[in-house]
Amino acid sequence: MTEVQNTNAPQQDVHQLLKVRREKLAALQEAGRDPFQITKYDQTHHSDEVKELYAAHEAELLAGRKEPDVDGLDEQQAREAMTQDYNERRAIMDASPINVSVAGRMMFKRVMGKASFCNIRDLKGDIQVYVSRDALGEESYAEFKKSDIGDIYGVKGYIFRTKTGEISIHAQEMTLLSKSLQILPEKFHGLTDTDTRYRQRYVDLIMNEDSRETFVKRSRIIKEIRNFLDARDFMEVETPMLVSNAGGAAARPFDTHYNALDEDVKLRISLELYLKRLIVGGLERVYEIGRVFRNEGVDTRHNPEFTLMELYQAYTDYEGMMELTESMFRYLAEKVCGSAVITYNGVEIDLEKPFERITMTDCIKKYTGIDFDAVADDAEAKKLADQHHVEYEARHTKGDIINLFFEEFCEEKLIQPTFVMDHPLAISPLTKKKPGDPEKVERFELFINSWEMCNAYSELNDPIDQRERFAAQDAAFAAGDEEANHTDEDFLNALEIGMPPTGGIGYGIDRLVMLLTDSPAIRDVICFPTLKTLS
Repeated sequence: MTEVQNTNAPQQDVHQLLKVRREKLAALQEAGRDPFQITKYDQTHHSDEVKELYAAHEAELLAGRKEPDVDGLDEQQAREAMTQDYNERRAIMDASPINVSVAGRMMFKRVMGKASFCNIRDLKGDIQVYVSRDALGEESYAEFKKSDIGDIYGVKGYIFRTKTGEISIHAQEMTLLSKSLQILPEKFHGLTDTDTRYRQRYVDLIMNEDSRETFVKRSRIIKEIRNFLDARDFMEVETPMLVSNAGGAAARPFDTHYNALDEDVKLRISLELYLKRLIVGGLERVYEIGRVFRNEGVDTRHNPEFTLMELYQAYTDYEGMMELTESMFRYLAEKVCGSAVITYNGVEIDLEKPFERITMTDCIKKYTGIDFDAVADDAEAKKLADQHHVEYEARHTKGDIINLFFEEFCEEKLIQPTFVMDHPLAISPLTKKKPGDPEKVERFELFINSWEMCNAYSELNDPIDQRERFAAQDAAFAAGDEEANHTDEDFLNALEIGMPPTGGIGYGIDRLVMLLTDSPAIRDVICFPTLKTLS
């Protein structure tokens, strides 16, 4: 096991400290007090509940009681008056004690002879515990004094407020529930090395409150997404992760082999084609939140294994998906962040006002002056690319060049929420053509903070057109495009059965969490991100 060390301690001292911890465990086991034999503990409250409970009880019992008047008293008299007031308040509270049982990791300990203080950290925060020999008994207190930072304890006792005003627990029983055999990072410096934080997320969660809060908030974001969609009568479903044809997105899949069937399969790169099959089956409004896998690079916004949500709604189009998306992002910000105006990396993002809408070609024209609607053909588009130093491949068409220009000159400018609409047909093989403009499709991407947050279509439901699009994708793959889709005969059969007009959309959940938690990298919002294995 990799050691979690206090980097301020010499290596030989660390090994000695680790040895001592194991010796303490051996002594406990020999005495018949092995903490690892304990199977459960009755935890009645978390730290925040303890504080809230006592504050409310205190307000009720001490209602109307005034602070002592120390005006005109010298320092000694004032101190005596404050002490007397504290003792009187304490007597009132102790006459009506609140007994609690908490459990968590000991993060701090200060031994002072016959009495000690420690801090216990649980899911909701820290609570101070007062531990005395008189309350615990000599043997239990001696055992507590041998405890180490990182040990997990159960604490039973009653709540009180110290003279310094801190709500604490007066321990009447301390139970060692798990012995920590490793050393946590030194508390004042914490765990700051990012690689160690990602590889040992369990230590990161212990030491870094911000990290812990990020993952608590991530869970809440997903819960609120479900609440929002449930209120709109969407049904949550599950579709296969192992597929014979990984379609629905432009990405390289991971290949594997199914031994029982002696068949090569792939990990899914999208949720789209199976969810559309359910629309064909009459399930009208469906969504799935799940892992997808793309054999691509790793950077601050990409992880090969990530969480995607896709939803499909019959009898609507990409305009309906815009309304749903704008409403959902605003709802999530208000529920999770408390306001539809949020801050990311010091920049204010306004999710309250209507999101801007602009076509892809108009966006390029806005930032480059080039009007691709007036570009006649592929050759002219490539000439423009050469003039503006935009790299492309020989197989690329005008539609591909338009997308390359957008990525090069526009994305970084889109900070406030912006729907970029009406993409080229060439890069949208599963999307309905735009009426009156056959080179474009009814598609949009939402950009916030220069990131693509989602991708949506008026879904192509014409099986004849879809077969032609798949054939073009097969040709692109043969020409060297490893991210091209492949013909999916069963999906085509489903379309021939008949799919109603449908709007569909996919959201990168990890990027959404990054935005709503002000996190700088995707690895900060994935519990266990992809990392190269250490040799």
